[in-house]
This record gives sequence, structure tokens and C-alpha cells, in this order.
Amino acid sequence: MAKQTVAQQFVEILLRSGVRRLYGVVGDSLNPVVDAVRRTKGIDWVQVRHEETAAFAAGAEAQLTGTLAACAGSCGPGNLHLINGLFDAHRSMAPVLALASHIPSAEIGTSYFQETHPERLFLECSHYCELISNPEQMPRVLQTAIQHAIGRGGVSVVALPGDIADQQVPERAEEHALVTSRPTVRPSDEQIDQLVEMVDQARRVTLFCGGGVAGSHREVMEFAQRVKSPVGHALRGKEFIQYDNPFDVGMSGLLGYGAAYEATHECDLLMLLGTDFPYNAFLPDDVRIVQVDVRPEHLGRRSKLDLGVWGDVGETLRCLTPRVKEKKNRRFLDRMLKKHVDALEGVVHAYTRKVEKHVPIHPEYVASVLDEEAADDAVFTVDTGMCNVWAARYLTPNGKRRVIGSFRHGSMANALPQAIGAQFLDRRRQVVSMSGDGGFTMLMGDFLTLVQYDLPVKVVLFNNSSLGMVELEMMVGGLPAYGTSYRNPDFAAMAEAVGVRASRVEKPKDLRHALRDALRHKGPALVDVVTDPNALSIPPKIKAEMVTGFALSAGRMVLDGGVGRMAQLARSNLRNVPRP
Repeated sequence: MAKQTVAQQFVEILLRSGVRRLYGVVGDSLNPVVDAVRRTKGIDWVQVRHEETAAFAAGAEAQLTGTLAACAGSCGPGNLHLINGLFDAHRSMAPVLALASHIPSAEIGTSYFQETHPERLFLECSHYCELISNPEQMPRVLQTAIQHAIGRGGVSVVALPGDIADQQVPERAEEHALVTSRPTVRPSDEQIDQLVEMVDQARRVTLFCGGGVAGSHREVMEFAQRVKSPVGHALRGKEFIQYDNPFDVGMSGLLGYGAAYEATHECDLLMLLGTDFPYNAFLPDDVRIVQVDVRPEHLGRRSKLDLGVWGDVGETLRCLTPRVKEKKNRRFLDRMLKKHVDALEGVVHAYTRKVEKHVPIHPEYVASVLDEEAADDAVFTVDTGMCNVWAARYLTPNGKRRVIGSFRHGSMANALPQAIGAQFLDRRRQVVSMSGDGGFTMLMGDFLTLVQYDLPVKVVLFNNSSLGMVELEMMVGGLPAYGTSYRNPDFAAMAEAVGVRASRVEKPKDLRHALRDALRHKGPALVDVVTDPNALSIPPKIKAEMVTGFALSAGRMVLDGGVGRMAQLARSNLRNVPRP
């Protein structure tokens, strides 16, 4: 009986840790591992056209499941292409194991063909990054890497020379039981006591929620009800907290809307729940602030804290809510809800006025119709840039939909690769890539991956022939737009040429039918929507000097882009306000 190779052992450990796909591009030093995948039931090799796509796809899969996903690149340039997607996964706390295949071990350090040093290159975008230079390091190094990725939430990288992968494992190689799930973190009794005292002393409490509130919707609502608190959110918190939320006051930040800014500044206790919101210009500096986060390194790095609480949001609130005194006074909450409605009413016309006649098509209208036509449990992947704006303001969360984007790393070209990972995870679930023309063309080669695997991803292409967000950055800096325009082809014709169902939409009256037809189609589909490149106008009351990078010094609408159905939700919440 043939002995097991390092490559075979590597693949079997991935399988035991829950990995079902290995995304990558085959080649030279990676071949022993790819062949081991071929011979192992239960795990598949997913051949993409660019390794960056492999890392983004694995990251999306990990974000949707919370479990380990994996990608691989061959030596030198191959694994180097992984780095952008790995940065995104790491900053998104997505557990991803990356295999960086390496040159022959005897040649390391000689400037050999395609030599790089992956154990150095990936240090900044990983919790663990090590080179296997001897078969006896297996399986310990791989198992340690897996537990770093899962336990700390992020990327681990294992560099493996091709010749080592092809060697036999030692006779006495031992594998231990893998830890593949994370525990909840409960704050200390002392911290809970301090938090109870601060909440009871406060007259006006506001909650500001990020992605760390995932799975804690009920706990946040119960606490908000008890202390009569407005609830705002960052972009990553939107999908987890905005739905079924009678305390919603919208979103803060560059893409913000509603009364979230006012609610965070007019309270006397601001509670930051599971958010590492980076734009401190939107955070107050004259109110007491508590931050609750499962990662202690996040505490206090954005604003001065009066109390930092190391703990899971849900577990913290389960400890806290029964102990705080219920507040009877709703005046602050009701005033913020009224401000929220007033703010949304003021901009709702932006996407409803003459939209059926406006050519080029309002991108706001495209996002609004897509929100109405998409499935209740759809997964949306969103390109960085203006697609972030439209997703933030027009996609309606409901507790079943998911929205994935490069919200922390801010990379272009993320939407299509992330859609690939989401669709491989569940072919029956509707996956929609909201792609900008700049992002789509950057990794357009992997549109062919949809064809190769018949993945039913729906690409809705916001085609304004420009880098819209970059133009906005130039405008608020007082610079003329330069180097931001594209000469684009007919993307629908391109898609049809490779066998994908496609349509090009230039008139608003054709939009709904085109989207509905694409969403109902059984295979991959593309809708190329020619949108208005001028949908960037900054309201006159926003001045360039108010902008510092991506942060405003006041919480107002930056783009005259409407808010979709969020105005309806806000009106509903306002109707529930008790009348004296």
C-alpha cells in the first residue's frame, strides 16, 4: 500500500476542517496538491482565471458561512495574485486558508525562477504565515494555521514547496482534533457592573451597530426597547440590524442617510456595538462612549472611550438588559425618529421624479427596481464605488438577504469574484453581482468562470463609462475629473458571444422586464444598464472644505441619490410612536 504524500495529507486535513472547495489556478509547484484534490472525494478544485478571484471567492464563502474556506496559488506570481483578495478577507474577519505554493526547497534563497518569499509577503494580511520546509512539520503547521484562521477570524497562509508536497509523510505523523468553531466571549462581571451603572446614569442612549451585531438582532432590539434608544448603523451593520427595527435612525458615514449622525451626537451615552467604524470625523468627542467588541484590539482605536468592553455583542446584552433600569421617557427616541423621517422625505424624490423618461437611466432607479425584483433571500455582492452607495440606500434588508462587499479593504473588482464564491456555496440561491463597469472590466476574465461551471450568477452592470466615486473624490477636492472615463463596448453583446443570457438597457421603460427576465433565467445572465454618469451631484449645502478624505464633518447626504424604500420604513416606525 502506497504511503501518503504531504499533498494528500494537506487536502485531507482541509476536508476534515470543513473545506469543500479549493479555488485557484493550477501550475507547476501546485500540481501535487491539485492532483490530491482530484483523487479525494468531498472536495473540488475550482479553476478560476485569476488568483485574485480565487481569494475573493473564498472570502465571500467564508463570510456567508462563518466557516473555513480555502484558495491556492502556484509559486511566485501565482500566489502573489492572491494578496488583494486575502487582504479583503482578513479585514472582513473571514476565515480563509491560503496555500502559497513555492519553488523547489533546495533553490530558496538563490533568486531562482519565479522566486518570491510568501512567508514574508503575506504577513500583513494574515494571523499566521509559515513555510513548510520539511515533511515532519506536517500536519502541525497546517492545523495551527487552520485554528488561527477560525479562532481569530481572518487569513492564514501556508507556503509549501512543490517538492515537499510530493514527499511522503513521516511514519509517526500525528493529527489532532481540529477546533472548527469559535466560542462566545462574555465580559467580566466587573465590566458588566460598570456598564449597568453608565446606562442607568444616562438620560439619552444611542446604539451604533456594525457587522459585529450579526446574530444578535433580538438582543439589540430588546435592549433598545428597555432604554428607549435610537439605533443607527454602519454599512456593514445594515443587513443585520435595519430590518424589523422600530428604533432605526439610518446610517452614518460618507454613504449615510437619516438621523444617525444627530442621534450619535445628541445623546449623552453612545454605545458602539460590534463596529470598527473608521471615520472618526462622524463620531462625537463630547459624549460618553462605550464600545463592545469581540476583538479587544478594536477597542478605543477610533475614539476615546469611557469604557471598553471585551465581549460578544449578543452575550454582553444578554447579561446587561435584565440588570438595567427600564427608561420611561421616549422624548429623545421619538425626536430622532421624527428627524429621520424628515431627512429621508427630503431626498426621496431624487429617484422617483421623471425616472421613466430620464435617459441615461438614473442608477438609483436601477437599484430600486432590483431591490423590488430580487428574491427575499438573495445574496448581493457589491462593487466598491458608486455601487456601494446604491446598495447602502436601496437594498432592503429583511434578515434573510445578505450583502457582501469590500467594505473594509475598499478594493475594486470584488463583486463578480465574490458572487462566484457565494454561488458555489448554494446554486439554488439567487446571487446578484452589482458591478460597476470599472470593477467588472478589471477582472472580466472570470466572467468566463460563470460559463465554465454554469453558475447562475446574475450580473447587473451599472455602466456609466466612468469611475464615478473617483470623480466624486476629485470634485469635493476642487479638482476637475481626469483619467476617470472609459470607452466601453456593448457588454451584452460580449456576454452573448460567450453563451450568457444578456440584454442591454438604455431606456427606463425596458429595465424592469430585463431584470425580471435575467433573475428568472436558470443560468448565468448579464444586464448591461447604461446609467447616468452625472448621478454624483453634491447638494449645494455640502462644501468641499467639509470633506476630509472620505469623512464629512457633518452627517448629511453627500450624494443627491434618494433612499429607496427606507423612507417607507421610517414612516412606519414614526406611526408607531405613542401619542400623548
